[in-house]
Amino acid sequence: MAASDKPQKITSPRPTEPGTTGDDERISDEQIRPQSLSEFIGQKSVVNNLSVFLGAARGRKEPLDHVLFSGMPGLGKTTLAGLIAGEMGVDFRATSGPVLEKAKDLVGLLTELEEGDVLFIDEVHRISRVVEEYLYSAMEDFQIDIMIDSGPNARSMRIHLPHFTLVAATTREGNLTGPFRARFGIQEKVEPYRDEEIVEVLLRSARIFGLDLQSDGAKTLASRCRGTPRIANRYLRRVRDFVQMDGGSIIDATAASDALDRLGVDSDGLDSLDRKILATVARAGGQPVGIKTIAVSVGEEERTIEDVHEPHLIRTGFLEKTARGRVLGPRAGADGATGTPMTDQGTLDLEGSP
Repeated sequence: MAASDKPQKITSPRPTEPGTTGDDERISDEQIRPQSLSEFIGQKSVVNNLSVFLGAARGRKEPLDHVLFSGMPGLGKTTLAGLIAGEMGVDFRATSGPVLEKAKDLVGLLTELEEGDVLFIDEVHRISRVVEEYLYSAMEDFQIDIMIDSGPNARSMRIHLPHFTLVAATTREGNLTGPFRARFGIQEKVEPYRDEEIVEVLLRSARIFGLDLQSDGAKTLASRCRGTPRIANRYLRRVRDFVQMDGGSIIDATAASDALDRLGVDSDGLDSLDRKILATVARAGGQPVGIKTIAVSVGEEERTIEDVHEPHLIRTGFLEKTARGRVLGPRAGADGATGTPMTDQGTLDLEGSP
């Protein structure tokens, strides 16, 4: 085989050209994200406030105050953090709470920052208490003290840091300590999107993907994606796959509904695991069920159930959270004879497809 005939390995970090290998992933991960606050759809209160804070900071030629974003996964916290860096014209460095296990992990990040840079920590509620205490002085005084050597030769050395902006995101704001939370000058909560906002997100994504998404198809998708742009975009890509393999090109309400049914997502946006959770609670016959029992029954981690599934089930009235455990909500309206939750459309098939 000639050298020119051998398959080439793509080792460059640069994105590939449109239509070549990796183009779909490049679009998914990069181009689908808005490039400025003006392009960001939804979260109007948050975006308006950030626009004011950013404009004021630029006017004073100062770094932006530290920012804390809280809310469910997939609502745009990471995207907003990146936009802050873009609006301020500074570098963006990202990490996550579980990665920062020791103080030296944080010190390495902080000492690489330049004046005004944005340091983003996702899942900040999962950082260790030792790292959190180091962040106190870094955020407030822009300096940290590190110990050199040990025993009789131990000594402390103070490192001065450039004025940077810490942007943190959390799905569990209540797990943050009071002193840590108080050090964020800007605190914003992102909320689930309304269906009409999700439709805007989907139509924008469809233009980027080059898809023929009809307005009724966008509305069907929006009604089943839990008010979460990340889920909406994921469903859009999968619906595109079904339509393509069925020989079609237009995503209308029928195509979207058929594809989501095949994915196991019902008209209420519930997937198979949601239905298993409700079935577990229903079998208790009205008695509260603990999260550990639910996790064992459905074969999923407690954190995933609490962070990903319960918020939607509670918000839509299918589940209620009490001091003693979880019970069916008013939307589920349990049948007294079978314990099977009911929806507006009739009996919900908890174990099978929607």
